[in-house]
Amino acid sequence: MSSAVGFCASCITQSIVLYVGMCTVIVGVSGNLLNLLIFLSLKTFRENSCAFYLVLMSLVNIGHLITGQLTRVVITGFGMDWTSTSLFYCKFRQFSVQAFGLVSLTCLCLATMDQFFATCFTIYWQQWSNIRLAHRLSALAIVIWVLYCTPYLVFYDQVFAASGPVSCSLTNIIFRQYHTYVNNVALSCGLPLVITVTLGTLAYRNVRQIAYRTVPLVRRELDKQLTNMVLIQIIFSFCFLLPYFILLVISLATNITSDPVTNAYFNIFINISACIYYFTYACPFYIYVCVSKRFRQQLVYALCNLRFNPKQRTAPNRILPLQP
Repeated sequence: MSSAVGFCASCITQSIVLYVGMCTVIVGVSGNLLNLLIFLSLKTFRENSCAFYLVLMSLVNIGHLITGQLTRVVITGFGMDWTSTSLFYCKFRQFSVQAFGLVSLTCLCLATMDQFFATCFTIYWQQWSNIRLAHRLSALAIVIWVLYCTPYLVFYDQVFAASGPVSCSLTNIIFRQYHTYVNNVALSCGLPLVITVTLGTLAYRNVRQIAYRTVPLVRRELDKQLTNMVLIQIIFSFCFLLPYFILLVISLATNITSDPVTNAYFNIFINISACIYYFTYACPFYIYVCVSKRFRQQLVYALCNLRFNPKQRTAPNRILPLQP
């Protein structure tokens, strides 16, 4: 009975990862490329600190989808596990997945913080929203997370079992516990949720009173647009990250592996939640398109400029400020 359930669960998991995962990669990479086109082609965005965080986030989202979700599709969906044949790929994949994911979530946190500063009434706090500081914080975040993820290059290795296939896994027991509780639970799920929800709530409170600020109309409308885009993304990210976070905590708090049938069903749910988790990195562009009319106009303008004026790929933003 348990073997039949396990085989059925394996087939379901393979189908979910293959079809949902492949669609996520294709849609996500395309959307992030369009984000880059819009944010880099319009001068208004190129000079804005929040937009800079979104540009960097789009770049690392592409890397995370390719190194994380695409390789999951290849390994689980097609049964081609290159981590078991190449030691370099075994180490590099885990390093890059962790680094790209953490940098992306950090960019979302920084973008939320930036919009909180940009929408504050106090000039002192508004000064913290500037492109120079965004460059420095982004560079610092990249350096910190690259150094933080360096142990993955050391402790991930190919494990040769007496009977069974070669696996790529952590060989240090202490670091394995650290990876599970600190990296997966705290840094990749819990902490970003707390930071973005807290700062997003404060930014939402500020943006409701933004009409009373004595700032130029164009700047005011840009702040409203970016704040709405980031806040809605936070809501969706919360929904995408929470299921994986809950199942991860459940797996750590209970002994699910003792029952083969329960473990088989749980593996289905954990793989579904993992696919949903990658929506965080695949859906920003489509969220922006749905929530902001001005962003849709900017998309049309950027595509037309790319099509009819290929020699001049960058241009100032000529879209009139509209209500998002």
